[in-house]
Amino acid sequence: MRFTTLTLAAALCAGAATASEVAPGDVVFNGSAVEASLTGVAGNADEGMKVYSSKKMGNCIACHQISSVDAPFPGNVGPSLDGVGDRWNVAELRGILVNSKMTFEGTVMPAYYRVDGFIRPGNRYTGKAADDTFGPLLEAQQIEDLVAFLSTLKE
Repeated sequence: MRFTTLTLAAALCAGAATASEVAPGDVVFNGSAVEASLTGVAGNADEGMKVYSSKKMGNCIACHQISSVDAPFPGNVGPSLDGVGDRWNVAELRGILVNSKMTFEGTVMPAYYRVDGFIRPGNRYTGKAADDTFGPLLEAQQIEDLVAFLSTLKE
């Protein structure tokens, strides 16, 4: 009984910490922009740089280069992110990161904060595809951090 009570208390505390976080299915688009913060907490540009450059997080660097970032093998599939903070406002950047398909139809850029609407062909062929209970590629705060970082990239 004691273990159950402690587990329940920990779960309630964890839920309270993320109570203001917008769930992926509840994100509101205004056209292709997302006006409201996903967390209500300002993004941290230094943490956003880590999301951009880390292969274990956003891995943006696999497709996009930034000339001021000295990194081996930056990608060139997507456009350069130099000056992206001048080309897009914060809401537009957030919208592109949440679901790039809302801005760029047919893009190969992943929707980093989307969890539904995917085609799972493995079940039809093998019955062994993962279930549909997976989370977004990036957490809400990682999106906000990445927006903060990209906003600093001015011409």
